[in-house]
Amino acid sequence: MAHKQFTMDDIILIEKYYLADVTTSRIIEIMGKKQPVYDVINFFKTGKNSKEFWEQRKTKQSRCGRKRLKLSVEEDGHVEHLLRQKWSLDMIANHHKADSTFLAFSMGATTLYRRAREGMFDKHLLPMKGKRKPNGHKEKRGKQAFTRNIAQRKIDHPNVEKEFGHLEGDTIVGLKHKSAVVTFAEPLSKMIFTFKPASRKAKDVGMVITDWLNHLPAHFFKSLTFDCGKEFSNWKDISNANDIDIYFCDPGTPSQRPLNENSNGILRRNGLPKEMDFNKISETFIQSMSDERNRIPRRSLGFKTPMQVFVEEIHNNLGQAISLASLQKWAERTFCPSAV
Repeated sequence: MAHKQFTMDDIILIEKYYLADVTTSRIIEIMGKKQPVYDVINFFKTGKNSKEFWEQRKTKQSRCGRKRLKLSVEEDGHVEHLLRQKWSLDMIANHHKADSTFLAFSMGATTLYRRAREGMFDKHLLPMKGKRKPNGHKEKRGKQAFTRNIAQRKIDHPNVEKEFGHLEGDTIVGLKHKSAVVTFAEPLSKMIFTFKPASRKAKDVGMVITDWLNHLPAHFFKSLTFDCGKEFSNWKDISNANDIDIYFCDPGTPSQRPLNENSNGILRRNGLPKEMDFNKISETFIQSMSDERNRIPRRSLGFKTPMQVFVEEIHNNLGQAISLASLQKWAERTFCPSAV
């Protein structure tokens, strides 16, 4: 049966008894442990002291337990490459579960994150968390009136949480509020879409949305849900031109568009920051930012990429009338033009 090891104070006490010629049996009686006392006494008989015993034990303990895992040269290079592609360590460690051709790492996500804290990876490559707003935060930016409330969406689409094609939309505003990027997110697939309007004016924002929807099959998407920003005040024109339902969140409640809010934060940290003048940035670059995110696996998708799940959802909705390979090519051309 395993015994409890002596503390440093215990060893010093045994040393005092030993030097005072107290018998071993008496020391055992006092300490209440037989074998550990013999180990310490036998060590002292070699002419060494309690401090040396303690240091020796610590040295032996350092050799115990599981050996420290190390990344192979191939794994180390793969991690750095994927971090530069904006993958998180969680995705790097687990994507093989969704893609059998992907390298399975010798370390799990927890160990990779521990190594990151120890400085194994360049901290500038690691994704950063967004800032949090305090509880009770109320949005004070410009609002519009006479909108269609999000409560109506549940009535019109009872299965909205489980149904493909209900987009959440917003804008990312650029330098000095003079430019913007229109963003959409599809909740089931986590797919992100980005567009460059000519300006922040409602007319230009509506035009870029209508132009995009006109290039898609009729009723491909079922609804759009925006915040109450004035950029979307032409929502009736968008709805009528594309025969699509449009709804608006309650004022000051971005949590009603959670994926879109999260996606915008990711885009801001990865290529579209607040201090950027989007008027000076090309449409291709803006779309490439969302294309990049759509090719990074997500834990919530079983470590598949948003593009993979997006194509699967289209395939399921079409009754599998078209092959996955054909849909993949069509989706690449239609939704990721910057990568084609």
